[in-house]
Order: sequence, then structure tokens, then C-alpha cells
Amino acid sequence: NELLGRRHGGNGELRPDEFWAVRDVSFELKCGEFLGLIGHNGAGKTTLLRMLNGLIKPDTGRIEMNGQVGALIALGAGFNPILTGRENIYINGAVLGLGRQEIAHKIEAIIEFAEIGAFIDAPVQTYSSGMNVRLGFAVAAILLEPDILFLDEVLAVGDISFTIKCLNLIRKLARNTAIVFVSHNMQYVSAFCSRVMVLDHGEMLLDSRNPAESIDCYYGMIKRDSQVFGTGTAQVQELELQIDGETLQGDEPSIAQGSSVTAILYFHLNTVKEGAHVILQIDDVAMNALISLPIYGPDGRMLLIRPGAHRFVIPLGKLDLNTGKYSFVVAIRETKSWIILARVQGLAPFRVFAPISHWGKIVRPVIFKS
Repeated sequence: NELLGRRHGGNGELRPDEFWAVRDVSFELKCGEFLGLIGHNGAGKTTLLRMLNGLIKPDTGRIEMNGQVGALIALGAGFNPILTGRENIYINGAVLGLGRQEIAHKIEAIIEFAEIGAFIDAPVQTYSSGMNVRLGFAVAAILLEPDILFLDEVLAVGDISFTIKCLNLIRKLARNTAIVFVSHNMQYVSAFCSRVMVLDHGEMLLDSRNPAESIDCYYGMIKRDSQVFGTGTAQVQELELQIDGETLQGDEPSIAQGSSVTAILYFHLNTVKEGAHVILQIDDVAMNALISLPIYGPDGRMLLIRPGAHRFVIPLGKLDLNTGKYSFVVAIRETKSWIILARVQGLAPFRVFAPISHWGKIVRPVIFKS
């Protein structure tokens, strides 16, 4: 598939309120390849998918495809709400060019896969959003036997057991199909894709057959400012990261997975009645708390901090986080009242890089000895 861009208007220039949704993107995809499209919202991923699927015509260039094309985009959007789920299956099958007998041969498999039970004979307007999407996925995935398949964020379709069913079905389809997959879930991208393209404002930043390289590029585009809360009785001044005694430089240093890292925390505590405790936390890019690091003393209790200036050297050990972007939270709270004296979020952002991105947030390679 090849897609090229050109300027709008008779004089070859964009008008004041126009912008390029997709521009100068070109690639070729063969049977058995799984291409991931990643990027921020508005990067052009869905627009590109819609052009490939024939929903939007490119202004210039060409799109060439050989084989039957299928798409799992906006699942369930074409259902008639007044008709039952069963009736909608037949209508969708007819739209796909299938005969009634062919649809009837597959309808039980669709109903079983969708897991909506007796609701299959109820009007679709009575379905929950999850039921609607599950039926849409089942219809599209089981009725279609495409040579080329487009997937747009279709794996967020239900609980974990249903998601696993979808993953397994997509793996089966991927054996003999060229697939283009849009997702914000980097674990899915890493697990499925043999090649990943990063888009930014309609342009291709990177097209790599090393998914980890593209994922690292994507994480590098995400910016998040630190946020400060608390009474102001304590001030977090700096948190620096070191490897082998060398301070990591740059706004978002990259750290190889498995590296031994030390954090050095500088802070000041003003006058407090009962002293304070210090807790560090590592967040992912979505601000989910992953690791809590409360500071303990030699007696096995949380260390009691007295007023004054402090410098803590905190060995973090081997960094076994999965590939991605992370940052620290530092919280200083009063000992008995638990009043937050200072809490800084998004501190010392860093990225973890590895040749492959695994499932889960923690990666601990196991050395097998026969």
C-alpha cells in the first residue's frame, strides 16, 4: 500500500483553517505481517485506516490492495436498534455479501462467541454498550475471512475472559492475513505487531521492525509536568538518578531494563510537632502507582524525619520495570496526623528501554538451568 500527500487548493497551499490529517505516509504490507499504528490522539491513525478501508479518498497518491478486505472499526455502529441481535447478524452478513445459508451456518458460532445469551432475540436498543460491542466483534470477526484486516482499538470490548478470546481469534487470523492495528495499548502492540509505525500530526516519525524502538519513540513524545500539593511545610528540592555513581543527564533519560539504579533525594522539612515520614512511589505514564518505596530506619520502622535539610541516598536495586515511561512521586507527611506536608508528582521522569516489551509491569527474566 502506498499513500502520498499533496497540498490543497488551486494554488497548492492550505487554507487558513486547514491542516494535513495524513501526509507523506508510504508503506507496503505483505500477507502474514502485522503492522501497528501508534501515536497521540489526532496523529492521523484512524484517518489513515479509513482511507485504507475506502471510507475516505486520498487527495493524491494511490492505495493498492490485492485480496478481500475486512475491518473491525466502530464495532456495532451499524446495528439497527429496533431489530434483534439475530436479525442484525443476518443484515450485516448480507451487507458483507454473504448468502442466508452461509450466515445461518455461522450464526451459532457468533452467538456463542458474543456471550450475550438469550439477549440475542431482544432488540439491540436494550443492550448495554459492552454487549453491543461484543456482538459487533463476533459478527465482524467470524463472518469475515479477509486477506487484509484493519483493527481500530477493538480489544477493549469487555472483561478479561472475553478480551483473551478476542486476542486468540486475532492471532489465528494473523497467520494468513495482512493486518493493520491501531491501539494505545503498548502491551498489545508489542505482543502482536511485527512492525510498528509512529505517527505524529499526520506524518510518519518512525517505521521499525523492532516494536520496542517504536514504542520508546512514542513514550518519548508524551510530556507531563510535575504537580505540587501539600501544606508547604516541607519542600522537595530535587530527585536525581544515578547508575554506577554517574548522574543521569537530560530531561527524560533512558535506562536499560535491569540496570541497578540509585535515587538521591534532596528536601527540607520546616518545624513540625511530631516529625514526618517520607514515601517514594513510581508511577507509569497514566499515573498508575506501580511501586511504593516507604523509607524505613534500621529498627524496621518508618524513619522519623526531624526538621532541617536532608539528602537521602536510596538504592532502588535492579530496575525490573517493563519498557515504558515512568516518573516518581515524593510524599512527606506528618507522623501522627498524616497531614501531607509536601507531595510532588511527575518528578524525575525516565524511560525504560529493552529489546522487547513483555506483558505486565514488572519483568524479571528467569535463567533456566537444565
